[in-house]
Amino acid sequence: MDNTRVYKMSFASVYPLYIKKVERKGRTKEEVDHIIFWLTGYDVKALQKIIDNKTDFETFFANAKLNPNVSKITGVICGYRVEDIEDKLMQQVRYLDKLIDELAKGKAMEKILRK
Repeated sequence: MDNTRVYKMSFASVYPLYIKKVERKGRTKEEVDHIIFWLTGYDVKALQKIIDNKTDFETFFANAKLNPNVSKITGVICGYRVEDIEDKLMQQVRYLDKLIDELAKGKAMEKILRK
């Protein structure tokens, strides 16, 4: 499967969709940001720069310092088991999708952020 289209999408175009998804379920933008910071190692300033520069997902994850516990993220997202995705970049994109999905489903933040 060619995932080039996903990799070239700007993070800024998807970020508001993450927020909208969780806010419909009573969660907050701050919680979305907390998940992004935990997963990528980015902070508020770095995230804002990524949004302002319309950084694509490929660059977003290339510059991230992934949390050492990402291997604990398991389960199905978009019909695929995240732990079985062979394309590392697509796996990273799906890790983020999975965490946002768990937040929207009401899972406790302590469980979302694998420790």
